[in-house]
Order: sequence, then C-alpha cells, then structure tokens
Amino acid sequence: MDSPLLLSSVPSGAQQDEEDHDPIKDLTVQEQSNLISSLPKREGWMRVLRRYQGFWISDVAIPRLMAIQAHFKPRPTDVILVTQPKAGTTWLKALAFAIVNRSNYSFSQHPLLSRNPHECVPFIDLPYVGGHAADYKSLAQPRLLATHIPYSLLPASVADSDCRLVYLCRDPKDVLVSLWHFMKAMKPEIMELSPAFEMFCDGATPYGPVWEHNLEYWRESLRRPEKVLFLKYEEIVAEPMRSVKSLAEFMGCPFSEEEERDGAVEEVVRLCSFEKLSSMEVNKRGVGLMGGVTIQQANFFRKGKVGDWVNHLSRDMAERLDRLVHEKLNGSGLTFQLMHSRSVELVLIKYCPLPSCIQGDQEEMRSGIVWSLMFLHGSEFFPSMIIN
Repeated sequence: MDSPLLLSSVPSGAQQDEEDHDPIKDLTVQEQSNLISSLPKREGWMRVLRRYQGFWISDVAIPRLMAIQAHFKPRPTDVILVTQPKAGTTWLKALAFAIVNRSNYSFSQHPLLSRNPHECVPFIDLPYVGGHAADYKSLAQPRLLATHIPYSLLPASVADSDCRLVYLCRDPKDVLVSLWHFMKAMKPEIMELSPAFEMFCDGATPYGPVWEHNLEYWRESLRRPEKVLFLKYEEIVAEPMRSVKSLAEFMGCPFSEEEERDGAVEEVVRLCSFEKLSSMEVNKRGVGLMGGVTIQQANFFRKGKVGDWVNHLSRDMAERLDRLVHEKLNGSGLTFQLMHSRSVELVLIKYCPLPSCIQGDQEEMRSGIVWSLMFLHGSEFFPSMIIN
C-alpha cells in the first residue's frame, strides 16, 4: 500500500499574493482524504475513479498528483514522456531510453535486454520498483521521466521551464481494448467489456476523457512545437525509422550521418520492437509493483498491434466511438484514421490463373477465382481468394 502523503506549502518568497496561494498545498492527510471522498466517483475499473480538476483520476493517484503539482521542479534538460494509459507507454519508454543512451551501452549488452522499460524510465507520479517512489533526482542528464498527467494538471513549473514533452496518442478504440485487457489480467473481477465501453464513451477512464487528454497536448504542440512533440502510435508502426530519427532530433540527440550509415537507427528499432521486448525473459516472467499492485511484466506486452479492436468491439460500438471522437476533435486539426467496419476494404482486384499448387479438374472453378489484395485496419495487407 502506498504511504500517505502530507502536503505542505512551498513558499516562493517572503511575500505571496493571496490570489496565487493554492490551499490544496496546505492540506493535511485527513483534509486531503475528505476532499477526495467528496469528489464525483465512478466504479468498474481496477480502482475507483474521482473527477478531479476536469479529469477522472484514481483515488489512490490523486494524492500523488497533488504532491507533483505542489513540489515537482523539472530541469531544463528533462524530457518527459506523456501518454494515456495503454497508448504505447512501454514502447515509447524503450525507444526514448535506447536513443538517449545509445553511446552509453552496446546493443548487445543493453539494459533493455535485462530490465523492463518501466524500470529504465520512471514515472514522476507513480511508484514502480518495490513500491517505492523512483529516485529520479539522481538520474543522469538528460533525465527521462514519464507521466499520464493531462497537460492542464501538470505543475506550472513544467510549462514555465525549458523541459521538453513527448506525447504519444493512439486510436481510442485500441486504447480501450488494451486498457480493458490490462486491468482484467490484474483484476479479473472488473467489469466486462460492454460496461467498460460505456464508461469509456462517458470519458470515465483513468486520466480521461481520452479525447481531452489528446487535445490538450495537441494544442500545445501546435502552439509550442519546440516544447511538445506529438506522435501517433500508428505512424510509428508504419514508419519506425523515420519516427526514431524525429524523436532523437527533438530530444536533442540526433543521429549523425556516420551512425545512420552504421545502422544505429535500425538497431534501436530492432532492440525496441514488440517481438524483441516481449521475448525477453524479464518481460515474460518478471514481476514488479506499480502503485502498490503486483504486475506480471508480461501484461505490458499483449499484442502491440494496430486495429486489434476489431476482434473485440462490435461494428455498432466502433461506429459510435468513432462518431464521438470525431465530434470531440472536430475543428482541432487532430484526426485518427477511423475505420469502423469489421470487414476489410478491397483496394485492388486482379483476375489471374489459379496457382499451380492447386491441381486436378478445376477448370470451371479456375475462371471464377479472384486474387485480391486486401487492406486491413489501415496497417496490414492480406492476400485472399474470393470464389464466385
């Protein structure tokens, strides 16, 4: 269980204007508990969610969030990785860690070969190893840190500093499915997918609504592109090398021409691939603690696919969520590739002879064979045979 936090005000000088004073910083543990228990709540996920400053936060995470808001002081060289839960957090941590530390470790003896990415890049607001707060103050510069905190809930010190934020978003349908599987694996008695879908559409998910979380960082990336890099999970899947180079450039450690010639970009992509990370012993059988909850490391590596929602959501559910997301993002310039059909889209049809591997008296059927190239969920091509 997490130890309770006692928050005290942090004076900014001998004089402080009353309008700048934040009473939350002066709350005792009991007052803090009373405040949290008075907030609107929703139940069904692994933890009770409370509506705090416009977002749904688990009741055990709110005290840590208050402490971060009161006390966290970023360094100018910090890089903070931000995601919604289950939007690619583990992958982004691995990529960023491998990029920043590529001159410190050989790829054959890399920490990611023996440590989970969450051990390499600590959350600023969530204890991990052994249930204790990570000692991120002692990390070498540039410090890599991570959080799920919405932009408007970050401490003012982050917005006012020169630290950089890397934000990764993902198709909300895949976020929902991945989140539900993740929590179901840890707590089988949580709600089934249908009520989870309803809560998701209501915005009641950890650090949700998802679309508001996305929009806040999207707008800030447009306003301050030197401060916030906005990435999409699907685009990294489609073009991993280009994405890795863009990420390195933004974090201030671009790949040199020599590194590119020597295949350093490919090495990072290979080291951080889902296949590589999920096959490592530490990620297959290791156990860790996150927020006081025991987690099998394998739970962080379920599929890593684009479009897995199609195996879990009905067409009506997908269409409804797509419409909702479209309405919420309308006019912002932020879009997701919306595909709510459970069937594939035919993009190329070509009549051709029946393959030689099919033998026998097949002449009549042969003329009715159509070999087609099908595009599935915007990410993968599958050959198929359609018989008239």
